[in-house]
Amino acid sequence: MRDEKDATQDLCSPALPLSRREFLKSIGVLGGGIVVYISLGDPAGLAQTQERRSQPGTAPGDFNAFVRIGADGRVACFTGKVELGQGINASLAQILADELDVSYGSIDLVMGDTDLCPYDRGTFGSLTVRSFGPVLRQAAAEARAVLIDLAAEHLQSPAGGLAAEGGIVYDKSAAGKRVTYAELTKGRLIERHVAERPTLKTEPEYRAAGTSPPSRDLVEKVTGRARYGADTRLPGMLYGRILRPPAHGARPRSVDASAAAKMEGVRVVEDGDLLAVLHATPDGAEKALKAIQAQFDRPEAKLDEKSIFDHLVRAAPAGDVLTQAGSIEKGRELSAEVFERAYVNGYLAHAPMEPHASTASVEDGKVTVWASTQSPFGTRDRVCAALGLPPEKVRVIPTAVGGGFGGKNTNHEAVEAARLARLTGRPVQIAWSRAEEVFYDTFGPAAVVRVTSGVDGSGRIVLWDCAVYMAGDDGAKPFYDIPNVRAVSHGHWRGAPGVHPFATGPWRAPATSTNTFAREVQIDIMAARAGADPLEFRLGHLTDGKMKNVLGSYAERFGWARGKGPSGRGVGVACGIRSESYVATMAEVEVDRGTGKVQVQRVVCAQDMGFAVNPEGARRQMEGCVTMGLGYTLAEELRFRGGEILDLNFGRYEIPRFSWLPKIETVLVRSDDTPSKGGGEPGIVCMGAVVANAVFDAVGARLYQLPMNPGRVKAAL
Repeated sequence: MRDEKDATQDLCSPALPLSRREFLKSIGVLGGGIVVYISLGDPAGLAQTQERRSQPGTAPGDFNAFVRIGADGRVACFTGKVELGQGINASLAQILADELDVSYGSIDLVMGDTDLCPYDRGTFGSLTVRSFGPVLRQAAAEARAVLIDLAAEHLQSPAGGLAAEGGIVYDKSAAGKRVTYAELTKGRLIERHVAERPTLKTEPEYRAAGTSPPSRDLVEKVTGRARYGADTRLPGMLYGRILRPPAHGARPRSVDASAAAKMEGVRVVEDGDLLAVLHATPDGAEKALKAIQAQFDRPEAKLDEKSIFDHLVRAAPAGDVLTQAGSIEKGRELSAEVFERAYVNGYLAHAPMEPHASTASVEDGKVTVWASTQSPFGTRDRVCAALGLPPEKVRVIPTAVGGGFGGKNTNHEAVEAARLARLTGRPVQIAWSRAEEVFYDTFGPAAVVRVTSGVDGSGRIVLWDCAVYMAGDDGAKPFYDIPNVRAVSHGHWRGAPGVHPFATGPWRAPATSTNTFAREVQIDIMAARAGADPLEFRLGHLTDGKMKNVLGSYAERFGWARGKGPSGRGVGVACGIRSESYVATMAEVEVDRGTGKVQVQRVVCAQDMGFAVNPEGARRQMEGCVTMGLGYTLAEELRFRGGEILDLNFGRYEIPRFSWLPKIETVLVRSDDTPSKGGGEPGIVCMGAVVANAVFDAVGARLYQLPMNPGRVKAAL
């Protein structure tokens, strides 16, 4: 417990929107109960995550969890995390149910509401269960300890002789001596100190965790009752459309909105760089936008999707050495053969099914925003900055999110809606079109990875020298046993001025997919040249027992019997590490030599993610990763000319279709004695490499650029 003056501070935002005392009052309005407020410093190692290292100062100095035991016996969990379709509304409730000794069905989650929930940087990086889960578990244990103390007073029994189960505290030595959590709270708001942190339960004691209840919003989503960003409706709401430039960096030369202003029911608003038309219907706003006459000056188009790679290498900043051992010069001397290859991938759009959408309303000087967002508090802070308001004057309420993948962290449309709502005095909704969604996306970065490696006369890898340009460092360090090694990272996926021609950002498992593609294809090249089976070659260069176990756990299931390649069968293997989870993937493909089309027939994905709180949920994430991974592997790539994006819809930017899908098999490698690791991203990182290696095995052609579209496959043949 902390004093009120110690309310949670964040290095980039002033404070929580509510003080602890104000929060407790708000809980009283919601129905009373017991509130446990805890300050755990950095209990989940949040400061050690890659996201924390690469963005110093954005994670809160401490992490807080709130649990409410209601007078009706129901349990409310308040978390800054949001549900993105990954199923954390089930897994967090499972964690809480076990530690609090209540039924899974008695738990309600309040997620991401910035007026009710503790600060959270956002839902990304497969951090929810592995980083917030331990915090929630500790909070639940403390709540349970408070309840037992209260029960000891109520039952006149020593606390040491009491136990809890199913929301009931009972005396183990006196049958019938029991009291429910609801009877203990009686609608009162009770704040208690916990003298000592209770011991947390271990895996054999779990009842909910380790089972697979479905996501709690499943019925709403499949029946169409879920409310997404654009589904928000408020009395008197206006729909806004905004004049956009035709290219990044374009500046307006002349703008004439007079025709739009004369249209019935249309309101034209100009505020600095913002020119918007508003109407009571979306169609009315769209017609008004088309009536605006505007001309823009465009910057000279110096780059496109072909010239970008040379530019990245030239413009990238000096490198940071990620790892170094032995001597690169000695490695070259020991090498019987040296392999030098460059691997590249283009820009990627997140391409969620649901485009960005937010609705803002201003009442009594306070702005409320309903947003489809991965980062409610980040969105709140951006609205605060744009309107010059303190955090307590802005509330963000997350809606259902129809896909994020790293693309719904910034939410520019929420700022636009808030600005327009304040200017007009009416609620305003900004829902991006598909073209706006692609144009204003923060793209997964184009990148270059150069690898020089070597094997000695016995087929052992003795040299590895890797330089990564503008992808980032995650996954760049080789985990194979190599005596002479160096990995250098030049720039990051967050971009740098003058390097990327438009904004880049996290795209599911940022950097790791790029670096895994380069590493695992390079390993395959050396295995083939050494005349070795690619699976055995990998196993022979691993000292990490966990990775060896994951690699070996699925080979029999797949029916691996390849030997040296290419065999003509069309099978490949790749492995990687992401979010502290180990993943290995094997694929079987068919290649049409006439068209260059690659059809992935079968994928087996094995993953060690520590204890799986919800095994079926984990498998669904793995299947989703394999499916989404087919996109960056086979088709997804943005074409552009300077700042102009050429692929603004799904007719031009192709994402995976049902006809592409292989038979997908998932293997969860049991590791129940290990804390839970990330599950939302690891399964995607091997897809580029495993398909490339399978293509080589099928037709003897190597692919060094993603995506491996038919034209590139034919060229390689």
